Amino acid sequence: MTDLSGIRHSVDVEAASVYEAAAVALQALRASPWAGAIGPATSLVVEVFEPAVRHTVTVRQLQQWAESTPLSPVEKGRKEQVRTLLSHEMRSQD
Repeated sequence: MTDLSGIRHSVDVEAASVYEAAAVALQALRASPWAGAIGPATSLVVEVFEPAVRHTVTVRQLQQWAESTPLSPVEKGRKEQVRTLLSHEMRSQD
């Protein structure tokens, strides 16, 4: 992500999906004293290695995906995991 001052912040994470990677990264960035304010319109660039792919999602998109209806049992598990990560992250902001 790039903060309001134009400084790029990044973290390396392991995840099974783009949204899980975004949630784990968001949690790490919000815990960092250097990242600054992160709002719903903040873009998180997710770059996947092996094979290399890059995705950009906003925090709002991440939240909407996590709250949407799952299409399969596997997706249900992934969404529950992301919601858990997001709820931990939101509690740490309080």
